[in-house]
Amino acid sequence: MNLTNCQGGYSYYSDPLTRLDEKIREKRPGLQKIKIIFHQDNAPAHKSVLEMGKLRDLHYELLKHPPCSPDLAPSDFSLFPKLKLFHAVQRFSSNQEATAAVEGYIADLTKNHYRDGIMAL
Repeated sequence: MNLTNCQGGYSYYSDPLTRLDEKIREKRPGLQKIKIIFHQDNAPAHKSVLEMGKLRDLHYELLKHPPCSPDLAPSDFSLFPKLKLFHAVQRFSSNQEATAAVEGYIADLTKNHYRDGIMAL
């Protein structure tokens, strides 16, 4: 995850969006001719001017997510609870150390982890 300083803030989301788009275009080249519909929640990190501009640059159509929706993202069920357990007893001396630990955890997940989490819903 790149923590590039951009206009006084940090981009936690733009770089992963770029990598996601590259992977989609690589694995599903037919999608280059159609608009991709993208769904995300209303978290401040997702709704910033920088991130909304990134989605616009990628030509993604944003599927509306109602404010204060009781619906949670699939990652709230399958990714984050396990990540919390994994790091429950760890203490980090810096943000870089914490970021590296989370990136390592995510990199070690199996290919089917996300699909299995969605199917479990």
